[in-house]
Amino acid sequence: MYNISDYRDCQSHGPVIAERVWTAWWQDSGLQVGDVAEHLKDMTNPHTLPTGFVAHDGDDYVGSAFLIHCDLEERPQYLPWVAALWVEEGRRRSGVARALMQAATQRAAELGHQTSYLCCGRDLETCYINCGWTVLERGVGKHDLTVLTFNTTG
Repeated sequence: MYNISDYRDCQSHGPVIAERVWTAWWQDSGLQVGDVAEHLKDMTNPHTLPTGFVAHDGDDYVGSAFLIHCDLEERPQYLPWVAALWVEEGRRRSGVARALMQAATQRAAELGHQTSYLCCGRDLETCYINCGWTVLERGVGKHDLTVLTFNTTG
């Protein structure tokens, strides 16, 4: 089993989150893992965004997701974004990603945003569609990303 917690309540997972996020998305960008760890500090402020969610089994890290202002510079008009969704390999396909996305989109709704956004490569579209996301546009930006939306009002 696992629990989903606000990152502010389980910051001890910060180093592993920073390493996973850096390895998955930023290691070839020139950023260092320390830059990602520094960004996590923004999620401990009392501001509404950015914020993070951690799936954990006691002290064991299971996964995480962020809710941020913008995850795609080509689409700054969209707000907020579910970003950096990660689930440990041995825990995938067990509902953890869906639970993290649900926590993030529920927080977005609490903040007055009925629609949340997410971007991914085409190879992951089906995963998100199966979790209730809808494709908004494809082929965005230099990485040819797909933008999806989730509406909490159904």
